[in-house]
Amino acid sequence: MFLSLLGMCGLAFADHFYFVLLSVMFIGLGSAVFHPEGSRVAYMAAGNRRGLAQSIYQVGGNSGQSLAPIMTALIFVPLGQLGAIWFTIVAAMAIFVLLFVSNWYSKQLVHFPRVKKTTEKREVNPKQKKQITFAICLLIFLVFARSWYAAGIGNYYQFYLIRDYGLSIREAQFYIFAFLAAGVVGTFFGGPLADRFGKRNMIFFSMIGSAPLALTLPYVSLSFVYPIFLLLGFIILSSFSVTVVYAQELLPGRIGMVSGLIVGLAFGMGAVGSVVLGSLADLFSIKFTMIFISFLPLLGMLTIFLPSDQTMKKWEKENI
Repeated sequence: MFLSLLGMCGLAFADHFYFVLLSVMFIGLGSAVFHPEGSRVAYMAAGNRRGLAQSIYQVGGNSGQSLAPIMTALIFVPLGQLGAIWFTIVAAMAIFVLLFVSNWYSKQLVHFPRVKKTTEKREVNPKQKKQITFAICLLIFLVFARSWYAAGIGNYYQFYLIRDYGLSIREAQFYIFAFLAAGVVGTFFGGPLADRFGKRNMIFFSMIGSAPLALTLPYVSLSFVYPIFLLLGFIILSSFSVTVVYAQELLPGRIGMVSGLIVGLAFGMGAVGSVVLGSLADLFSIKFTMIFISFLPLLGMLTIFLPSDQTMKKWEKENI
């Protein structure tokens, strides 16, 4: 959190593009350090409601992200770059909160020991090991697809609204906010729904359920964008926390590592996706980019190749 605070200060006072990049790197490093251990804390506090606990944890980050368009419209447009300095107050408050959380965390570590060498050397069914490796790789690929779509909407759909619908920068932000805010609600309810209906089922529904809406979005009139965004954001981001819990249960002895893979890659690949999608927009057009990303949720069909929740429970019993 301290690294993120330094990055925010840098953004407020940077007088060169390279200083902006350096400031963003500090924020990225802070996020990279925070999220895996944050997921571990949520796992420790979850009990039998891991989906719900992870949803509550992820709602915090997604809520902050959803407010970005509102911050742009209400703070950065009127105040300019220096408006970033106000967010250092929030970061400072968070540091004090984390002092208490860290104290609780350190006491809980004795009940959740890290994987020991003796455990690592335990023999695992080679077939099962291959299935777990395949499942993790496929899950990461699905996270890529979801993150690229979310990045495309969050970063570029506003330009589509400005160019094709004639909206102002300020007006376009509220549409992006609707998508991200609906995603926050979806993130919260996704965990409890996964606890009830199964994690793989929820991941499948999140991708395939959002595909018709995503495919329709580039062609609708402006009056339909809000209702589609509300449904689309809720559905596609409902698996945000579920994928983390699913990965944790695939590798129960590597909670921090898999949390970093899923959560860290979600943000990291979203950033990489932004660069790629921006290049596509420059080469072709912003409308082409929106049409291109509309096919990404269809990749959710691959979810059927993930092991079911019942299979993972069977593996867990075999390895106890």
